[in-house]
Parts: sequence; C-alpha cells; structure tokens
Amino acid sequence: MASFVTEVLASSGKLEKEDLSGKISKMSRKVEETKEELYEMINKRYADFLPSLQGSEELMIQVDEVSKEMDALKNCIENEVQQNIQVAVTEYAKLKQQLEKNTVIIEVLGHLKEFHNAMEEFNKALPNKNYVEAANMLKQARASVDSLKVWKLSQVPLLGALSSELTVQRENLIHHLGDEWKRLVIWRLPPSNGPKSFLKVELNLSRACSKDIEPTPSALLCCVLQALAIQGELQNKIKLFSQVLVKFMLKPVVMYPFISVTVAEQQEEGIILALQGLEKSHDERSTPSQVYSKLLMWPEMSISYWEAVLSAILGELIWEEMSRCIIHECLVHSIPNNSSQLENYSTVIKQTEEFEKSLKEMEFLQRDSTDLLKYARDVNCHFASKKCKDVIVAARKLMTSKMHNTVKITPDYKVHLPNLPMPGQEVRAKQEVTKEVLTLENAKQLSAWSLCLPACRISESVQQLMDLAINTLCEAIGSSTYCALQLFFTVRNIFQLFYDVVPTYHKENLLKFPHLAAIQHNNCMYLAHHLLTLGHHFKAHLPQPHSEGIATFVDMVPGFRRLGARCFLAQMNVQRAELLERLSTAHNFCNLDDEDNYIAASKAVRQVIHQLKQLATVWQDVLPVSIYCKAMGNLLNTAITEVIAKIMMLEDISSEGGEHLHTLCQTIIEEGPLVFTPLAEENKNKKYQEEVPLYVKKWGTFKELVIVLRANLQEIVDRWTDGKGPLAVEFSSTEIKNLIRALFQNTERRAVALTKIK
Repeated sequence: MASFVTEVLASSGKLEKEDLSGKISKMSRKVEETKEELYEMINKRYADFLPSLQGSEELMIQVDEVSKEMDALKNCIENEVQQNIQVAVTEYAKLKQQLEKNTVIIEVLGHLKEFHNAMEEFNKALPNKNYVEAANMLKQARASVDSLKVWKLSQVPLLGALSSELTVQRENLIHHLGDEWKRLVIWRLPPSNGPKSFLKVELNLSRACSKDIEPTPSALLCCVLQALAIQGELQNKIKLFSQVLVKFMLKPVVMYPFISVTVAEQQEEGIILALQGLEKSHDERSTPSQVYSKLLMWPEMSISYWEAVLSAILGELIWEEMSRCIIHECLVHSIPNNSSQLENYSTVIKQTEEFEKSLKEMEFLQRDSTDLLKYARDVNCHFASKKCKDVIVAARKLMTSKMHNTVKITPDYKVHLPNLPMPGQEVRAKQEVTKEVLTLENAKQLSAWSLCLPACRISESVQQLMDLAINTLCEAIGSSTYCALQLFFTVRNIFQLFYDVVPTYHKENLLKFPHLAAIQHNNCMYLAHHLLTLGHHFKAHLPQPHSEGIATFVDMVPGFRRLGARCFLAQMNVQRAELLERLSTAHNFCNLDDEDNYIAASKAVRQVIHQLKQLATVWQDVLPVSIYCKAMGNLLNTAITEVIAKIMMLEDISSEGGEHLHTLCQTIIEEGPLVFTPLAEENKNKKYQEEVPLYVKKWGTFKELVIVLRANLQEIVDRWTDGKGPLAVEFSSTEIKNLIRALFQNTERRAVALTKIK
C-alpha cells in the first residue's frame, strides 16, 4: 500500500522502493517472535530449569541480528524523516512510536542476554576457584537486573526469578569465600582470658597472592579478599578479624610486659604468629618504648604476607581502639608523679611520634595526628589531672580513717614549710628599711607564744592531711601555669572535702563519743589556724591570673571554726541532756526525810559527779586548757543550776530533809572542783580547781544556798545585811523569803526575819 508520504518521498529519490511502513510491520513481527522465543528460553532456564544450550545460543545470535536490523532501520527513518518532517509528520509519528516500542523490547532483550552470559561465566569461574572473575560476573548480572527494574514488572515477568537466582548464587559465592577464609586464616584461641593463657594464641596466615592470573592454593587469600571487596563483604570480614586480633593478640602485648609477638614458624606458603612469654619483668606495666617496639612487629611481619591496602583497612578499623588501649594501659601510667620528672617526658613524646611515623610508612595509619600523640603531648594537663586525682583520693582516705589515733600539738609546733626564696623586690626593700625597722620597734613586744595554737591533741590523719596539702603546693611551684592552678585549687578542694565529708562520715561517732567530738573540734581549729598563713607563704610563687590574692585560704577559716564549734556544741548538748535526765530521777529533791527519796536523790547526784569525772578523763590532755575548763564549767553549772531550781521550788523542807539537802549539795561542792583536771600532771591542776568560780557561773549562788540550808534565822539575816551582803548578791528578796518559809516554821522570829529581808 502506497501512501501520499511514500509517493512524495519516492518521487524525491530519498526513499527506497520498498514501502517503509511494510518494513516496520515486518520488523515488528520479527521482534515479537524473537521476544517470545527468548522469554520461553529464559523461563525454561531460570524458572523451569530445562537445559537448552544449543537453542539458547542460536537465540542469542538471532537477538543480535534483530538488534542490528533495528539500528539500521532507526537510522534510516531518522535521516529520511528529518528531511521531510513538515510533509510527513503525521505518518512518521505513528511509525516512530512503533519503532520506539520495538526499541524498548530490544533493550530489555539485551539486558536479559547480558544477565544470561554473566551467569554462564560465573558458573564456569566458581568451580575453578576463580573467585575474582566470579564476583565480577555476579556484579555484572546484578547490573543487568537493576537495569530491568527500570521497566514495569508487567513487561518483565521473569524479573522475580532472575533476582532469586542472583541471590542464591551470591550466597553460594560468599559461602565458598568464607570456607577459603577459614582455611587461609586460622586462629588458635585459649579457653580462658588469663594472662598466661594468652601464650597459647596462634595465627596461621597464608601468603598473599601476587598478580598471577591463575591463583594457586597458596595464593588464594588475595583473591578471596578481592572477591569479598567486589561483593561488599570485605569490611565485615576484616572487622571480625580485627576484633579477634585486638582482643587476643594486640591488647595482651600492651597490657602485659612479659608478652610479645613472634614468628613461631615461617614457610613459603605462609607464616604462623604467636604470643611469646618474655623473661619475667619486675615492672607491673610496660614502658611506652617497649609497647611501641612490640606492636610494630605485627605490621612489619604481616605486610609482607598481606597487601598494603588490606593493612590500611585493618589499621583504620583497629587504630582507634588500640590507641585507647595504649593510652589507658600504658601512657596513663607513664605520666610522672612529680613535676621534676616532666622534663624527661619529652623522650616518650618523641617515641610516640616515631611510632606513628613508622605506622604511616607501612600504610597502617593514614591520619596525620591521632589521639595517641595528642595525649602524649598534653602531658602537663594529664600530669595535673593525675596528680589532682591522686591527691584527692589520698585525702579522702585520710578523712575516712579512724580519728582516735592522735598526736600532741604544742605551742612551739610548726608545720614543715619549705624555705622558699623571697621575691627580688621584697629582698631589696627589706635591706633598705632594716635600720628604720629597728628604730621603730615598740618597747613592749608580744610573747613568743602569741598567736600560737594552744596545746591539744589532733588526729594523726589531719596532720598528714596538712602535710599532703603543703607537698601539693610545693609541687605547684615551678610547674606550668595550668598545672600550678590545678594543684592550688585541688588543695582548696581537699579542705572543702574535709568540711563536707568528715562531719557526715563520722556523724554517729561524733555524737556518741565525746572523745572524738573533742578531737574533731581540735582538728578544725588546727586547720583553721594554719589556713590563715598557708596561702601567704606560697602566694608569691603561684600564678595569679584572675586577681591579686587568689592564692589564699583565709576565706575558709571562718567555716572551719564554725564547723569545730558546731561539732563540740552538739556534744555538749548531748551531755547536758544526760545530766538533766539523771537529775530528773531525784524526785525534785522532795521529802528527803523519806529514805527512798533520799536514796534516789543521792544516786542522781553521784551519777552526775561520775559523768563529769568521765568527761574530765576523756577530755584531759585532749582539749586546750581554756576550752576544757569552759566546757567542764558549763556542764557543772548546768547541774547545779538544775539543783538550785529544784530546791528553790520546794514549799516545805523538814529539818531532816534540809540536812539531807545540805549533805548532797556539799558533796557537789567537794567533788565538783575535782573534775577540773585539764592536764595529765596532777600537781598542775590545782590552779584550775581553785578557779572554779571563773568557769561555773552559779558556783557562788550554790555555795550560798548550801550555807542557808544549815544556817539559823539570824545567820541568814546577817548574810543578807539589808540587801548588801553576799546572800543578796546571789538571790532576790523573794527567793530568800520563800526559802525561809520552807525551812522554818511560822513563828514570831521567822516573821521578824522576813521583815528584815527587803
């Protein structure tokens, strides 16, 4: 059939005699036939699994021929249509649409052909252990399937079968590669993780292959690794290998100084690496140089058997964990313990630099600067951190130790401060004003013991704590600015820690045992005393970046004084409560002519005296004399104040009851002063026993009461002396009148006496 377009183009001599429409129709039928035959063959091969090798090859040839004819026809149409587009646009649009449909079908058939060929080559390469070729063919087949996925699934019914086949064959390849890996990389691991068990670790490595085309049994490892890389499984395989390598071979080398990597056996086809026990070292930790030399043996021995690329991958996987291990198990322990050793640490820094340089040359390490080298270079910061941590740990250990181990502190006691050089300006100024100072001296000088700490006992641990603080400040002198500041603030933290920890940790004992409360009081006063001048002694030798006077501890002094006073006052309150509780059993000193009441009152008084004597014993030679006397005077005053109050409340005191009251009160007067024994030497305590009125506020009142209990009316009136006598000093007129009414019967003499008490 000849169309108008055909006639026009034919008349112009630009189209062959054969009708183009007929050619396309014929081509379409041929394409459909080829499509059906190819689909049938692919379906039989990958879905029905029917062997048809010869037919598939002929069909592949037919596909190629049809593709060539389609390309020629396409070029012809495009050339002719472009020249006559305005004339034949409608006719050629239909033809081109049909042609594009055929082209799509041809592309799909081409991808199916590529998939089939790739799978054929894969099936040939895998049995021959040509794993690299097999991996590449699977990769190519995967690309063909991915290209088919671009089209709608309805156009490619076999796509699911092809994807399934590809997955099965890939798993088959991975399984073969895994078996080869297990044969070429053999670990012998110990049953346990003890230090000695690591000596049983062995690693058998086959030599990596060269660039030979045909891999031999001794040269498969390289091919296996390449095939794993092509399939994207190399990273996971090397990661698992690196984890075992680090755990069982590299970390033990770092952690234990007596373990090293060595070649147990070397052959043409491979090498056996093992951990070897060295001579027993006296050091608990390996030095950095020992660790670096032992670790370098691994890449040096393995790089000649494995490809450098693999070493780079392995290094990238294990370096971060290994650097942490080296830092925590080696470098941390190599940090000096004192600032005088910091200068020698440059050797370790240089060794670390050389170690990383060697790893880079072997392509085991890719980065320029790592955490390992940064850690070594920041030795000043790490020294400060380590020193501060050690100091805090030691301080806390002292704070939680037993407090009752004490040492005697005397006024001439001095802490061992270092002899620090005076700053130059101060020395010159001192020389210039020496003569002037001599002329300005006062005629009266302070005592040599002025501002000295009074004699007392403190905990041995507190003395050691102060020595620790002083040694730490000495360590700060001459250190870098950062280090010196860290150490200075660590010393402040020591004292702040004491303030917070000791009262909490020893809380129950401080309330339960008066001896410990007294020691804690002394401890706080001892620390406060030395904190006054500690900062001044070191101030000129410590950096002060923020403000003048930062190197001071004076601000902490009031807190320590309050802490000591609060602790001792809490114990005093406990003792007062006990005294009052004992006196409460005396039945208010009523009806002492009754034998039972007298016995109870007498027992209460004896218990009070006993309690005071016990306190006198445990506080003797512990508290400073002045604090001791004030404390005992306060407690004795509490007791006699309670006795006075109870007696003054009595409305009727019989003659016998008054005698018993006098006896009990006289016992207190006689025994009370004997509790003032602040010193261990008895002959030196008499002075303080005579000074009881200075420490016991109600002592004079109590003595006057005892006199009244046995006095007659005239004697009472005489001691009152119109409100000017000693009795009037201690009691009010109302109190004396009430006391007279309780002691004496209502007679004219009593009435006269009462009128004289004004």
